[in-house]
Amino acid sequence: MTDWSRTRRVFVEMLREEWRLHSHLFSGRRFSAFPVLISLLVAGAVELLVRTGTELTTVFAGLHALAFVFGIQTGSIGFVGRDALRNLLGDLTLLVFSARTLPLSQKRLLAVFVVKDVVYYACLFLVPIALGVAPAVLHAQGGAAAGSVATTVPLLWATLTATFVLGIGVTIAGVGISNRGVSGAALLGLGAVLAGGAWIANLPVIAFTPYGVFRSPTPVRVGGALGLVGVVYLLGAVAYDVNARRDARTVRSTFRHWQRRIRDPLATKTLLDVHRSSGGFWKVLFSAAILLGVTDALVDLAGQITGVSPSVGVSFGSILGLSGFTTYNWLTQFDDVDSYLVHPVDVPAIFHAKFRAFLLLGPLVGVVFYAIAVFWRGAPLVEALVGGVLLVGVSCYIFGVTVYLTGLSPNEFLFDTVLFAIFGVAMSLPLVPILVVGFALAPVSLPVSGALGVGGVALGGVGVALYRRALPKWTAHHRQ
Repeated sequence: MTDWSRTRRVFVEMLREEWRLHSHLFSGRRFSAFPVLISLLVAGAVELLVRTGTELTTVFAGLHALAFVFGIQTGSIGFVGRDALRNLLGDLTLLVFSARTLPLSQKRLLAVFVVKDVVYYACLFLVPIALGVAPAVLHAQGGAAAGSVATTVPLLWATLTATFVLGIGVTIAGVGISNRGVSGAALLGLGAVLAGGAWIANLPVIAFTPYGVFRSPTPVRVGGALGLVGVVYLLGAVAYDVNARRDARTVRSTFRHWQRRIRDPLATKTLLDVHRSSGGFWKVLFSAAILLGVTDALVDLAGQITGVSPSVGVSFGSILGLSGFTTYNWLTQFDDVDSYLVHPVDVPAIFHAKFRAFLLLGPLVGVVFYAIAVFWRGAPLVEALVGGVLLVGVSCYIFGVTVYLTGLSPNEFLFDTVLFAIFGVAMSLPLVPILVVGFALAPVSLPVSGALGVGGVALGGVGVALYRRALPKWTAHHRQ
């Protein structure tokens, strides 16, 4: 069998296993309906934005930004790759790290894994997203950006896929360079300075990205975008070492030291698991930093649409509270209830430990980035305080909803159509009114600020109540 035949066989098996895993977890029919739900949600959101005065060009820009962020998150395999090599993630990534038993190199397996992800998610997510804008394009009156459905939708899908690919490559290249020690850190810093300088100088960098191709698909822009993606992946291929291992080191035991302060051995174990995994607490900060950047872009976009400068406190506080989901995801990624069965602990104790660890890490990280946003953009004292309350309240609320729906497996419901829809409704009911106030009704009056503060406290209370209701539910589930 040739190298190409082996590579193709591994790709097919990876793709088949991805589908089998998700369809098995989510009962087949429910999973197959997930793309339909995505398309309907996008169609509804685009229609709402267009009817409220948003230009289609702005909507398309936002979709490309989301595709880039999704690519960055998918490319975060770089954070867990080294752990997977040490079997910390078990069979979740068994094929991609099995070069010792397969006649393929580690880099080729990683390349096949990335291509599989691109093909799989381009069909599962990006095709429904592109189809979701079709009604708005069909009803658009004039404008070169609208075009026709027959040309706009395929072009949008192609450029969204390329943007997604670019996001994956940026993360892999960034992780690979960061592992090169001081020289890698210097190179990353230089790249950040150059990117910031290009942005400040208003250089037409965006024109040579996949989004620039969507706006004007000229041969020059297509070549520039392909060159950009190629350079990023070439850099990643050179810098990323799938066999990289940390040097042997001796560290003093910190468990008892941490436990004396946390006063919960299970919560201490949870935090130490995150701290000692690849990326450590930096990956939690990384996720929150991405959310901060997205929030900043949304605030600017909302200001352009409404003509009103949004409330920094209300808008940043409520959106940054969503970082509670990613924090809880990191806290539960390295173990499950089964790993505790050999110890004399019950299921509620495990959830209590996760809750304590979440309170020590989740809201704290959100508040740090919220303080950066307030210092950067400025906010009246009352609005800043209300935003802080909203951040903590939303963070606890999303924690309670996630625990109630998914237990210790927060990633599973992302592909479960029913649970995803319930989660979306649960998030929209409180957040949409808050964001409308923050984006369109600024400056926020004192009575409204007081009502929002009370609402933030109430959301936190609802989250805690849902968490408590989840304990008997998941106790019964794991006993079965």
